[in-house]
Amino acid sequence: MDDLIPVLVVGMLFIGLPWIILHYMTKWKTAATITSDDEVLLEELYNLAKRLDERMDTVERLVAADDPSFTPVKRLQADQDSDNQQLRELEMMMQEKKGTKS
Repeated sequence: MDDLIPVLVVGMLFIGLPWIILHYMTKWKTAATITSDDEVLLEELYNLAKRLDERMDTVERLVAADDPSFTPVKRLQADQDSDNQQLRELEMMMQEKKGTKS
């Protein structure tokens, strides 16, 4: 029995402790990355936002046609470089990720 305790302690120090440390390091590294499901969700949200923006433009055009005194609220404009820079960067990153650089 007295010989068993040092063997267990040495085993725990040289096998158990490194295994626990490496296990949680691996978990930490994999949790910090974006998964393919997250990428799909982000792409769906991006496409949805673009569609909603197009719908908003259509609604504003229709309301402006019916009511000449209507003035749309200032929001991001599709034809302004300052508003589109971040969108262009996002589209470039998505194309690079897919491997379809234009």
